[in-house]
Amino acid sequence: MSTTLEYATIDTSRWRNLPPPPGFSASSSTSRAPVRSSGASQASYASLKEKRAWDFAIGPAKSLPMQAFMLYMSGGGVQIFSMGIVFMLLMTPFKNIAAINAAFAPFAPTNASANSIMTLPLQKLVYLLCNLLTLAVGLWKCRSMGLLPTGTGDWLAFESRGTPPEISLL
Repeated sequence: MSTTLEYATIDTSRWRNLPPPPGFSASSSTSRAPVRSSGASQASYASLKEKRAWDFAIGPAKSLPMQAFMLYMSGGGVQIFSMGIVFMLLMTPFKNIAAINAAFAPFAPTNASANSIMTLPLQKLVYLLCNLLTLAVGLWKCRSMGLLPTGTGDWLAFESRGTPPEISLL
């Protein structure tokens, strides 16, 4: 036996006189007309977008302590786990810098081109510096693991040798 519920037959007259729930504004639910934005609300929206752009710009610096902790926990040896973490740490800044205009496009002012380099220049500069700081931490980890040629012994293959003194006497 299957019964179906017909919504058209439900008596809604007894529910119309209930008070609205706490925090509910009856005026906002009855008006369905589009809200016209005033100059003040547009200015506050622009300042909100600029604040969100600053938050996004310092995002790489905010994640730096967690990445440093992951580097510390991966150890100083050259293993597959530590290499994977270092590789991801070194590749992320390059990806972020390559897509800097697309990343800041949602925060661009309404009267400017979203993919222009000159929109939000200070935020983009801070974003670039934070990504370079992340890259520097990754290179420091590579140096501490012995992956970067920083000592004189790393360059012995390119050193030219003079003639030995035993042969020069002849």
